[in-house]
Amino acid sequence: MAAEAPPPSTEQAKLPTPEEFTEVQESAEFGELRRSYRSFAFPLTIGFIVWYLLYVLLSNYAGGFMGAKVVGHINVAFVFGVLQFLSTFLIAWWYSRHAAAKLDPKAEAIKTRMEGGA
Repeated sequence: MAAEAPPPSTEQAKLPTPEEFTEVQESAEFGELRRSYRSFAFPLTIGFIVWYLLYVLLSNYAGGFMGAKVVGHINVAFVFGVLQFLSTFLIAWWYSRHAAAKLDPKAEAIKTRMEGGA
């Protein structure tokens, strides 16, 4: 026996029109949200790409340096490789904190206003 669908909610969100989307996209509030995102994400992305390319270039062209022993059988290349993973997780954690504190509240305010909420 199939489960019955729940009755439709009487408080369904209003669907915005294309004109409302355009209006919000051109608003100062949305522009600030976009700037907050870009001012965090773009520099961090560029920094990580430079860091990654440094690792790749050193691996290809500085074999002596990358092969230098740090402790026991652990060399510089291994340390840099582990730091690549560590920096990836650190950036993801940092971005999630930034988004929760700065981006999500602004985005939620815009969404609520567009859906006709309080």
